[in-house]
Amino acid sequence: MIREMTTGRGTNRIISLDIVRGAVMVLMAIDHVRVYSGIPAGGPTPGIFFTRWVTHFCAPAFVFLAGTGAFLHGRKLNDTSQLARYLVTRGLLLVLLELTVIKFAWTFNVDYGRFILAGVIWMLGWCMVLLAGFIWLPTSAIGVIGLVVIFAQNVLGLLADAMPLGSWGWIWQFLYLDGEVKLGPQGPAITVLYTIVPWIGVMAAGYAFGAVMSREPDARRRLCLKIGLSATALFVVLGGLAVFVRPAPEGAPPALFRFLNQNKYPASQLFLLMTLGPTIALLPLAERTRSWAADVLATFGRVPMFYYLLHIPVIHATALLVWLIRDGRMDAARFATAPYVSIPEAQRWGLPLLYLVFIIVVAMLYVPCRWFAGVKARRQEGWLRYL
Repeated sequence: MIREMTTGRGTNRIISLDIVRGAVMVLMAIDHVRVYSGIPAGGPTPGIFFTRWVTHFCAPAFVFLAGTGAFLHGRKLNDTSQLARYLVTRGLLLVLLELTVIKFAWTFNVDYGRFILAGVIWMLGWCMVLLAGFIWLPTSAIGVIGLVVIFAQNVLGLLADAMPLGSWGWIWQFLYLDGEVKLGPQGPAITVLYTIVPWIGVMAAGYAFGAVMSREPDARRRLCLKIGLSATALFVVLGGLAVFVRPAPEGAPPALFRFLNQNKYPASQLFLLMTLGPTIALLPLAERTRSWAADVLATFGRVPMFYYLLHIPVIHATALLVWLIRDGRMDAARFATAPYVSIPEAQRWGLPLLYLVFIIVVAMLYVPCRWFAGVKARRQEGWLRYL
């Protein structure tokens, strides 16, 4: 039987969602510690490759479950107009946070003329704004739209080639092509890391998935396994065929690495099948989990935005302290464009130090997250709804 948390207002949360969301939030910290360690995003050794690969599950699960959370929140509100206002307000708030608080957390500077990042929270915010327009449609239609956007995303690339839009070509970069967008001849540039497509499709599919999570426990467990295992099997078949059909160039990494190294920017169909399939299939297991680790993960999963806003500056500050202890200097200027960081190989941390810092950071984050989860459970009105 699924464990549920009763809040002060008598509403219930599906704890399996909190556990899985918390798990991907914890995994995300590995990647962000990696940024400040200087270790590259993937590499020739299994340790470095899988340190990066396990974190690929974070963004897809985060966006997909944000859509699911929107559906469940809408059922609680029982008012489509109110849900639309909530999504637009929260979405614009996230965009603002990305450009201000999160930018400062990554870099510890306010030099907006040099570097502005359109990262995952930027993308999440704009997808929420767009989702506010979709929620007036039937849930099944939203799910179909989401899947079409995911699987037909390459059409947008073809349209961009056929219709470059001249001086308006930056629209394609925000939508699908990523890269750097210059805001006027003398204005700052925005580095687009996360485009809107296919992520709006992921959020829309997640919203429709909320109807699955609203079913009785036995029914939703069966559906989660069916959907998750089917998506995973489809990835194995298509990804395996791609590796088998394409001849490996000289010096190419092993077949397993090529099989798992799917395109993330923008997220390809195989990347999303690889990550969302297992995530959905694990939800039934999370429903049955009884352990202190599950309770810790659920705590993080109940306050994902609070965790996100807190974990980057904590990682940044902790990493600077580690650099000072290890090398006698911080060289904080190296992180002026974080998460884009380049450190010579001889100066980088080893993986043991990276994982030690990761464990310390997660332990430090647990206490404030547990406190805020309690506050949020007791008071669900006002600004607390947006974190």
